[in-house]
Amino acid sequence: MVERVEAKKVVFNQEEAFAVVAQASKIVVASGKKITEFDPKTADHAELLKKITGRTGNLRAPTLRVGDVFYVGFNVEMYSSLE
Repeated sequence: MVERVEAKKVVFNQEEAFAVVAQASKIVVASGKKITEFDPKTADHAELLKKITGRTGNLRAPTLRVGDVFYVGFNVEMYSSLE
């Protein structure tokens, strides 16, 4: 099943964003050329929120869920590894 949520229409604040990704097995965050992986069960809550949310405090776009892994932010290398 594919679910698409338009970030311009549906906004997730910090706590909603954390609730969405908290059950993931892994969260991969792209920040420029840097790619960081987090285990949401052991990661520092504040640090994880800082990485997955933008300046407005909302979940960064794009965010992609593949199985139980979330990919946050844009990085060509990160997305090409999904092919």
